[in-house]
Amino acid sequence: MIDDAGTMLGVMTVPEGLKMAEDRGLDLLEIAPTATPPTCRIMDYGKWKYENKKKQAVARKKQVIVQVKEIQLRPRTDLHDLETKMKHSKRFLLDGDKVKVNVRFMGREMAHQEQGFALLKKVVELLKEIGSPEVNPKMEGKQLFTIIAPDAMKIKEYLKKNPKPEGLEDQADEESGED
Repeated sequence: MIDDAGTMLGVMTVPEGLKMAEDRGLDLLEIAPTATPPTCRIMDYGKWKYENKKKQAVARKKQVIVQVKEIQLRPRTDLHDLETKMKHSKRFLLDGDKVKVNVRFMGREMAHQEQGFALLKKVVELLKEIGSPEVNPKMEGKQLFTIIAPDAMKIKEYLKKNPKPEGLEDQADEESGED
């Protein structure tokens, strides 16, 4: 038995503990039911519940939610389109999100899956300065995909070299009305 001040009161029966708690106007809580003998504490249950709720809220605020952003490609995706999609992928990785790169095959393209593997290899090569593949390229139905996760150390080095991430210069020009 532990009292509200945190001092040990020793081993006692449940009715004795309940009487002590009632005398002080507090509750008797079983803290460690698996211990021998079980540990109980005299405290204000409402206050304890409120403090736990606050601790959980703070823990949730600090928690980082990682989203998976998806980029769709085809084996015949042109170079400029690929560069644009890689710019978006870099922005997603810099924001801390994972990127799933899909290569979708249609019709006869299924006979040339090596083009898709080559395309994904090129994508991984283009994004290697800020991310690393979490899943090696693999087929799932008519789609070939890989997942690229952000690498904190690589991102830190990348931001030292490029203080203003790619893609933000274009947005700043559009917002200011310059052409």
